Amino acid sequence: MGWIDKLLGRGKAATGEAMGSPSMREEGRSQETAARAEERAEKHEEMAMEERERAAGERADEERLP
Repeated sequence: MGWIDKLLGRGKAATGEAMGSPSMREEGRSQETAARAEERAEKHEEMAMEERERAAGERADEERLP
């Protein structure tokens, strides 16, 4: 959903700019910023999950060693 929200925010900002509506422009910018933040959070969560899986694999390998 992040990319949809980013696109909608960009559209609102452009519409607000064209209509001379500062509140709509700011609402669109805020929506786009929130969508980018959500995408970053998802990316970092994926990275953290990969790191947890890697660490678990290393621990399992260490436990198998004599």
